[in-house]
This record gives sequence, C-alpha cells and structure tokens, in this order.
Amino acid sequence: MQKNILIYGLISGIIVSVIMLISMNYYSHCEGNVDWNTSMIIGYASMLIAFSMVFVGIRNYRDKYNGGIISFGKAFKIGFLIVLIASTVYVISWLICYFFFMPDFLDKYGAHEIENMKSNGATAAAIESKLKEMAEFAAMYKNPFFNALMTYAEILPVGLIVTFISSLILKRKTKK
Repeated sequence: MQKNILIYGLISGIIVSVIMLISMNYYSHCEGNVDWNTSMIIGYASMLIAFSMVFVGIRNYRDKYNGGIISFGKAFKIGFLIVLIASTVYVISWLICYFFFMPDFLDKYGAHEIENMKSNGATAAAIESKLKEMAEFAAMYKNPFFNALMTYAEILPVGLIVTFISSLILKRKTKK
C-alpha cells in the first residue's frame, strides 16, 4: 500500500508543481499584462488534473492489491495520503519558487488588487485599509512556516474534495 501511495502521490505532486512553476515563470515575465483570474483558473485546474492520480491510485490499490474490494474509509485513507504527499511536493516547490525566484510576487499581486479597487471606484479610505492589510500579510508571508501553511490551505481542500468523491465512487464491498 505504501508504494502505491508514494508513487501516485509523487506523480500528482510533480504534475501540479510543474504546471505551477511553468505558469509562474510565464506570469513573472508578463510585465503588467498578467491575467490573474486566468492564472487562478489554471492553478485550480492543474490541481484537479494532478489529483486525478488519487482516483487512479485508489482504483489501482483496490483492483491489484485488495482483490477488487475496498471500503470508503480505506479508500479515503489512501486518497488522503496521496493528497498529502502531492501537496507537500507542491508546497516545497512554491517555497523555492517564491523565496528564490519570485520574492516580488505579493508586490505584483497587491498592485493588481489596488488597481481593481481603484477601477471599481473604491474610496481612498478603503484603499488605504487594503494597503495596510496587504502589508501586514506580506510581512507574515515572509515567514516560511506561515507561507507553507497558506500554501497547504490553498491545495489541501481541493485534494480532500477529490478524495471524498473518488472514495465514494470506488468503494466496493464485494467482488464484481
């Protein structure tokens, strides 16, 4: 079981990390032309693509190693561990990307948010409040542990949803 979890967790983590690194590299070279909404869609779509390995990993374990039978709980455990490995690979990739290659990421994103507020007619007080909030967050985000926690909070919920759905679909009490 551990080998199955490790293989599918690493494959999933590599998929989501490579797509994230490619897109972040692309967006880091788009001076002022970043479509942040598209970037977010690509990010979450890459997570769903990568987490398809959860389904494959659970099914592989059920069919090849467990005689075609698996409970919801066992399937969820396998899926959760695959997601945990994949998420850890993703978090490590992001930490390297952020601290070594894109330390100005939050500055660019913050500028985008302020431009959105201005174009939507936000008051000067609202903009000032948002600037203060972003400065406080940026200070916390420089802490690698906080950064990792925020990155886990980004990817883990997606993986848990995929795990839940996959476990429901793949559970089987008797052989077919």
